[in-house]
Amino acid sequence: MDAHGGTDAHGAGEARGAGAAAPGVPGVQGEAVEAAKPAGPASAAKPAAPAGAADPDGRIAGRRTGVAALSLTWQIGVALALAVVAVAVCAHVGMVFLHVAPSNTVTKAHGDAIDDWIYPEFEQNWKLFAPNPLQQNIAVQVRAQVRTEDGDLRTTGWYDLSAADGRAIDGNLLPSHTQQNELRRAWDFYTATHDDDSRSSASRGLLAETYLRRIVVMRLDRADAAGPGGAVERVQIRSRTANVRPPEWSEERISLKPVYRVLPWWSVPAEETRGGVG
Repeated sequence: MDAHGGTDAHGAGEARGAGAAAPGVPGVQGEAVEAAKPAGPASAAKPAAPAGAADPDGRIAGRRTGVAALSLTWQIGVALALAVVAVAVCAHVGMVFLHVAPSNTVTKAHGDAIDDWIYPEFEQNWKLFAPNPLQQNIAVQVRAQVRTEDGDLRTTGWYDLSAADGRAIDGNLLPSHTQQNELRRAWDFYTATHDDDSRSSASRGLLAETYLRRIVVMRLDRADAAGPGGAVERVQIRSRTANVRPPEWSEERISLKPVYRVLPWWSVPAEETRGGVG
């Protein structure tokens, strides 16, 4: 009887542990009640990912890029800088348009301001609605009087600067604006402001002469025309103009003999003698 009683007590304990924790509730429902209890520390929710951690798709959460990553002060500075650049670009495009456009009310009223903006760096060789293709080959050449290191004075031969630009352009898929236009436009600027006797005929005559002189002096310095220890004291410029040969089917008859225009000697300021810009 004790054995049976002990067995019964043990069975009753197991029954209470298995499903009799809640009186009057079947054993299966008792298990559901156990499952509904709050989860322990081991099954607690995972902590939130820190700011800047990568998302599953590889993006960085909460991190700004570009201008948005800057402080408000820097964002305002960038916005102002972009606004200034945009205004400058629009002003330049407008000035160039007015320069190449036919004469109109705006150009008549503000022609001096437009010319001051355009000349000499941005001068254009074309006009809207009135193309004027060149029919001549014009080469700009220069020679110099050089003070050698020993103090002697010698005169160099003629340097064909236009031919040097042509060699730099030939075969070059992306020639620079300097190689294509700097020397040619400087010469056009000079001839447009001086008569055949090299007398200034416009208010920008001195500017044109200075601009052309500085270009040829810098070209001579690149070619080392003065030699070691030497300095260029004077320069003389000439142009060689030859008409373009007409096509075979044309009945036009023109002279193919080159014509030279020789300018007087120009003294070079001391600050320019070795290729500098005064």
